[in-house]
Amino acid sequence: MMRSMFSGISGLRSHQTMMDVVGNNIANVNTTGYKSSVVTFQEALNQTLQGPSAGSATQGGSNPIQIGLGVKIASIGAIFTQGASQVTGRNTDLAIQGDGFFILDNNGTRAFARAGNFSFDSAGNLTAPGGPRVMGWVADDTGALDMSRPVEPIQLPLTQVIDPVVTSSVSVGGNLRADVAIGETSSTTIGIYDSLGNPHELVLTFTKTADNNWDVAAQVDGVAATLSNTAVTFDSAGQLTSAATSTLTGITPAGAAPLSIDLDFATDSPLVQFGGSESMAAFTQDGNAIGFMRGFVISDDGTIIGQFSNGWTKVLGAVATATFTNPTGLMRLGESKFQESINSGEPLIGTPGTGNRGLLSAGTLEMSNVDLAAEFTNMIIAQRGFQANSRVITASDEILSDLVNLKR
Repeated sequence: MMRSMFSGISGLRSHQTMMDVVGNNIANVNTTGYKSSVVTFQEALNQTLQGPSAGSATQGGSNPIQIGLGVKIASIGAIFTQGASQVTGRNTDLAIQGDGFFILDNNGTRAFARAGNFSFDSAGNLTAPGGPRVMGWVADDTGALDMSRPVEPIQLPLTQVIDPVVTSSVSVGGNLRADVAIGETSSTTIGIYDSLGNPHELVLTFTKTADNNWDVAAQVDGVAATLSNTAVTFDSAGQLTSAATSTLTGITPAGAAPLSIDLDFATDSPLVQFGGSESMAAFTQDGNAIGFMRGFVISDDGTIIGQFSNGWTKVLGAVATATFTNPTGLMRLGESKFQESINSGEPLIGTPGTGNRGLLSAGTLEMSNVDLAAEFTNMIIAQRGFQANSRVITASDEILSDLVNLKR
């Protein structure tokens, strides 16, 4: 008689635990990156009243006679299905589309999270709420990333600049009209930079001197420059036959080094001479002004790319993610964070999109994966299970009462 009461008590305890888990799931229905939990039960001990026996030539075998002694919790495991995505528009908000976890430096120990609501602090650290730093790789001064190094907290100098680069080469190409009259000119203008990053205007003027022959002159800010080759000639097929380059010198901007610029007529888009419309232009140059960081974007592979005021971009770092052989073996730390355990396996760290690691989506957060319909159903199951087990205790008590009253 007491066995049924103890079984009922174990049922009450187990269904109360189930109710606790359901309540926690519902409480976190709007928690960023939260992964819901599910409870499974298993039979507890059994008392054997009679063991099994084998059959013989004259008698059949018998099965064991056992009485169960209640129920216990088999597991409380996390469900790592993908949560819905919420677009926030903040470029530091990240969501993992697929498997993987962000790696956090949580007071000197590693933690893992699906919640990607990050921000930069005053020191340039990319941090999660509460201060844990996001781990990854930081690029060197040239923008190169060494993924073979161990991950480190991402700290970006958000006030960094790109140094100015003096223009050393200008590409000139396109078509000079073959049918224009001798003496006619064609000009193109392009901005160039001196060694201090100051902008200047380079004007190239082509003057037709004879059939298939042109003369080129250069001015920088209205001042005539010296060219090593001024003759530009073409063959009868319209192809360039003169020197492919001409070096510009003779200009020294105030406070800067003298300019020395190669005019390239043949490499990228060769200079030609055909009939029809004119398309001759100086279209590229390799200098730049000083660049101040204006913002950044995070690509789907975790690369952080800085955007500068001079139009240039530069790789600043990369966000790392990790996967586990057994993610359900992770230990919950609270605050939507997990910690590796001896049963989760070692973290497999790499860049998003490699291996089985999912890609990142910037400006997006992964919401909770709690299914309210399923949780309310589980709530009813837990409530009814609790009621049924309480009835077992009540019925056992009534039987014991009748047994006590037999003496009367």
